[in-house]
Order: sequence, then C-alpha cells, then structure tokens
Amino acid sequence: MAAARTARSRATPAKENGVRVEEVLSVFKSDKFDADAYVQSKCSLNEKDVKQLRSYLLDLKKASAEEMCRSVFANYSAFIRTSKEILELDGELSSIRNLLSTQATLINGLANGVNIDIDKVSEDSVANGMLYFKDEDHSDLKKWAAEFPDHLDVLLAERRVDEALAAFDEGESIFSQANEKSTLSSSMLSSLQFAIAERKQKLADQLAEATCQPSTRGGELRSAILALKGLGDGSRAHTLLLNAHFQRYEYNMRSLRPSSASYGGAYTAALSQLVFSAISQASNDSLTIFGKEPAYTSELVTWATKHTEAFCLLVKRHALASSAAAGGLRAAAECAKIALGHCSLLEARGLSLCPVLLKHFKPVIEQAIEANLKRIEEGTAAMAAADDWVLTYPSAGSRHASTAFQNKLTPSAHWFNLMVQEFFEDAGPLLSMQLGSKALEGLFQVFNSYVNVLIRALPGSIEEEEANFEGSGNRIVRMAETEAQQLALLANASFLADELLPRAAMKLSPLDQAGYQTDDQRRPSDRQNRNPEHREWKRRLLSTVDRLKDAFCRQHALDLIFTEEGESHLSAEVYISMDGNADDIEWFPSLIFQELFSKLQRMASLAGDMFEGRERFAMSLLMRLTETIILWLSGDQIFWDDIEEGPRPLGPLGLRQLYLDMKFVMCFASKGRYLSRNLHRGTNEIITKAVTAFAAAGMDPYSELPEDDWFNEICLDAMERLSGKSKGNSIEPNSPTASVSAQSVSSVRSHGSY
Repeated sequence: MAAARTARSRATPAKENGVRVEEVLSVFKSDKFDADAYVQSKCSLNEKDVKQLRSYLLDLKKASAEEMCRSVFANYSAFIRTSKEILELDGELSSIRNLLSTQATLINGLANGVNIDIDKVSEDSVANGMLYFKDEDHSDLKKWAAEFPDHLDVLLAERRVDEALAAFDEGESIFSQANEKSTLSSSMLSSLQFAIAERKQKLADQLAEATCQPSTRGGELRSAILALKGLGDGSRAHTLLLNAHFQRYEYNMRSLRPSSASYGGAYTAALSQLVFSAISQASNDSLTIFGKEPAYTSELVTWATKHTEAFCLLVKRHALASSAAAGGLRAAAECAKIALGHCSLLEARGLSLCPVLLKHFKPVIEQAIEANLKRIEEGTAAMAAADDWVLTYPSAGSRHASTAFQNKLTPSAHWFNLMVQEFFEDAGPLLSMQLGSKALEGLFQVFNSYVNVLIRALPGSIEEEEANFEGSGNRIVRMAETEAQQLALLANASFLADELLPRAAMKLSPLDQAGYQTDDQRRPSDRQNRNPEHREWKRRLLSTVDRLKDAFCRQHALDLIFTEEGESHLSAEVYISMDGNADDIEWFPSLIFQELFSKLQRMASLAGDMFEGRERFAMSLLMRLTETIILWLSGDQIFWDDIEEGPRPLGPLGLRQLYLDMKFVMCFASKGRYLSRNLHRGTNEIITKAVTAFAAAGMDPYSELPEDDWFNEICLDAMERLSGKSKGNSIEPNSPTASVSAQSVSSVRSHGSY
C-alpha cells in the first residue's frame, strides 16, 4: 500500500512543492494539452505498484458502494416522506396560485370601477390579429358564463363525473381565451374562475368519499382515482387508492378468526391470501394509473412494507409463537413457507417483501430449530445411559426400517438417526428461509455432543478431557467394557458421520428441493460433492469421529504399555538386561508386541462383521492403534535416555531384540494391509536411534545383526503361532532361533517378564 499511497500523492493536484493549485491546473487549460504525454510524464510506477494501486482503487470503490448503500437505506424513509411532502406542497402551491390569480382579477376590476367596453377594440389589437366580436356574440358569452356554474352543479348532483370533467376542461379553455382577449369583464372572469375552482373541490370531495365506501370496487374505484388525478390532486388520489385497498382487506379480515383454524398453517394461508392479494391489487392499480413515478412507487413500497410487518406480527402471535415454543419445527416451517410462497409472487411486480418476512420469521424458526436440536441431544443422552452397546438392525416398526441402507447400530444411535431424519424432513422449507446453514451447524453440535457421550463410554476416559465436554459433565453413560462394545461405539459414530447424516442433510440441498434424484439407494457422496457447504460439513463430522478414534486408540495403547500399577511394559531395561542372560534367550517378539498383534487380530475379526462394506475405516482404525504404540515408543524420552545414557550400554542381543520387534510390527502390519507411512517412518526412527546408541558404545551394529531373512522367518513363525496355527519344525537347524511352543499371551505374561 506504500506504493499506492505514493501514487496517490503524485496524482494529487492540491499542492506540489509549494505550488498553488491554480498553477498546477494551468497546464490543463492549454489548447495544446496532450493527455497521453502528460500521463507518461507523471507515471513512474512499475508493474507491481500499478497492481497495488489498482487493488487499492478497487477496495475504495467497494467501500464507497457499501457506504452509499448504507446511506440510502438509512435515509430511505426520510426520502419517501420528503417526496410525499413535496407532492403535497406542489398541490398547495397550485391552489395558492389559482387563489392569487382570482384575487388579482377581483382587485383589478374593483380598481377600475367600470366594465371594459367589449365592443371597443383598439387599433393595437387589430394589428395583433385579434378577432372582433359582435354584440350578440358577447351576449352569448356572458349568458354562458352566468349559466355555467348551474350546469356544473347539475352534473355534480347527478354524479356524471366524466361529463363534469369535460365541462371543467371546456370552462377553463373559454376562461383562458376570454382572459386573453378581454371578452369578459374582470368581475365575470373572477366569478367564473371561482366557480370552476369551487366545483372542482366539490367533485374531488365526492370522489374521495366514494373511494372510502366498501361498496366501491374494481373499475369504479380506478375510475374515481383516475378522475381525482385528472383534477390535479395526484398525491391525494394515490393515498386514497392505498387506503381503499386497505379498507377492503380489513373488511375481509372480519370473517377470519384464528381460533377457528384447525392449525397454524390454515390460518397463515388464509391471512396471507388476504394480505398479499390486497398488496398485489394495489400495486396493479398504482402502476396502471400513476405509472412508475418514483414518488408514488416509494409510497407504495412503504405502504406494502407496513402491512407486511403487521401480517408478520399476526402470524407470529396466532401461529408461529406457540409452534416454536413447543418445538414444532414442521408447523412453524410450514407457516413460513406458505407466507413466503404468497409473498414471492409479488416479486414479478417489483415488490420484494420476502426480506421483511425473513426479518420477523427467522428468530422464531431459529427458536424452533434450537428446541428440536435440544430434544435430540437430551433424548440421545438418555438412550445412551441405558445402551448395551450391541449392534442391531433397525426394529421392524421403525419408519426407516425398510430403507435400502440398513445399518447395524446400537439403540442410542438408531434413536439419534431416527430423530435426525425427522428433523430434516420437517426442516425442508428452511432452505428458502436461508436457515439451512443454521440447521446444519446445530446438528453438528448435537452430533459432537453425542460423540462426547461415546468417548465417555470408553473405560478409563481421561477425566481432564471429560471436563472440557461442555454441557455433558453430569450425564450418566453405560461403560463399554468389551472390545466388541468399544468397536460398536466407533461403528455408531462412523456410520452416522459418513453415510446417515449426510444422506439426511441432502433434504436441504437445492437439487433435492427441485426434485432431482432423491433416490435413497444412491450413495450420498454421489450428490454431496455438488454442494461445497455439505462437503465441508461432512468433513467436520468425520473430524469429530477422529476424536473418538484417537480416544479409543489411546486407551488401548495405555492398556498395552502400562500395568494396573502404572509400570511400563516398554522399558529400556527389557532390552539392556538381555545380554546378561544370553543362555536363556528364546528369539521371539517381545510380549507387548505379541499382545498388540493378538489384539489387532481380534479387532480385525470383529471389525469385519461390524464394518461390512467399510473395510477402509476398519483398516484405518488398526493403523491408528499400531501407530499410537510405535509413536509412543519413538517419543518416550525416558526410554531413550536409558538406552543412550543408562548405567549399562545396549548390547548386541538387546539391539537384535529391538530390531526384531520393529520388524515384527512391520511384518504383521504389511500382511494386514494397514502399514502406513507414519508407521514405517516411526519404526525406522526407532531402529536408527537404537543403532546409533549401539555404535556410540564403540561397537559395530551391522556385524551383530543377522540378515533380514532371519528376522522375517521369525516374524512369520510368530504370526502363525500367535494366530493358533502350527508350523512344525520348519526352522532351519543353523538358525539361532530355538523352537518355541505356541502359547497364549496370557500364559506368557503369567510366567514373568521378558
């Protein structure tokens, strides 16, 4: 922006090096001024400065436009009021002008004291081409002037409006000619003018009174307003037109009683039909009679907005408020949808009143959304308190039991899914109210709360983390004791986040609102990718599931690493002490990694049934658990301090055992297809640290480590034995590995440490 400011300072003609403004501007006054040459002489900006200046100017333009919009909206009502006052003032000035003209004529007649001889025509008048009038013509004109007021009175009494208007035009035309040619005396002219003005006012009052009668409808009303406008009182005519339509609406409202409606939607439909029909008819009449003159258009918009707000208050009082307070989202959304549907029909006529409805209806609908989400959250927490965490299919009586995507969930997840499906069915109209994002965000918070409940169902959940679960600290939840129950927690969260909730949320998609491919058998991801908001929402749901997955893996990793007394199975002493017991070595993976392999085998078997069709999630879970163990070991500073700086150095046998353990992890992870980059990198880091510590003691690590085939043979043999398969005496005689009988993990641990 420094370059932009520099450019602005160069372009500012206010003052340059103390030169006055007039002197700077004098260059532009020359006839030989060359704009291109002047610009080239002043432009010393490079491409980067020009881009910065352009960016600054665009920002300035945007800010200026926003400020202008704010100013227009802030002063819109004042503008309309001023326009109306100007119209009224214009009418008053016209009346004053007519009165002054009448008074001037009367004063002139009184001052002269005598009548002008009509028969005497001056030579100047002849020279100017004025006509001569005969005596009989003058007599006829005087007679007409004397009888004309009575003729107008007859027309007004018989309410022959069109003839009266034509008579007014004729009288004003004759008055203008007589005044110009002096064919009538001043007193007669003033009397004629006064008679016309008085009868005009009387006719205007008659027309105004007619527009206020309930019996005046349709064409009769438009004719009266058009006649009143023809009398020169357009401002009054337009106001009377709007008042007439409002009176008709009030008359029709007498037959509508909120208590007689069977539900809020019926009352809303009937009321909106009355209100927006009145506004539509008033708009049509205003456009037909007065056109698109800004002053009348502004008055129409103000009038329509006022009565739309009154309509909103009635709907809120008699339909929306009670539905929203009781959590009736469907009823509240239906009322809003009906009103918006009627209101949107006016947009073709240039009246955009939907923002007025949204301003009043949004807070009430949001209250209904929050009440529904609160009910889902509390109901799910209550179900979780009694959940046995056993996966089952939906019950036969469930509304969604026949859906093509039948998933095995626990009772609390089934209840949560059912409530969410109903919520989105009720929330269908929210998209037109721009509340789709509000509903999605609220449901995300409810799902996040349910995941917190699932995390608390894991045995040994960290108390400090539980304390951070807002709003759920005092809720009771049944513990998931077995591995199958704990995997059921993950099945609940993953199925909901990856399939069930996104599919339900498609009801808020514009494509589904238009009836585009809403078949339940189509996977939600096929349509979900078309909506960036839904993609981001699903990503957030899955990130919440990752919290449960992390808590699950952390709990099982801690169970493997630590004893009930808090001692670690992954201590450096296990590997350091091996070189002092060389005669008792039986080469086999360490016990903790045997247990890890057995646990992963059990979980893979359980996950195969629980996550049918979702093998990727099961594999990612096993991958995450294995990574947790390896990353723990890689980052355990106490372990590595003992290895690198302990009382005894890491010996050849300890190095071989540690290397064997890492190779075992790599081997079963590769066979199980959950070997990740993080796991591969973690095991390599552990091996590198061990080799470096061994070499620091002055020994050659590679001379002490056998070939990889030796490690692979032991790893494969260990996997078969721990899986319950017997390989027999397939180990080579020269192998340093002694035959070890297949034994269970529990029996190995019962005989002591490594």
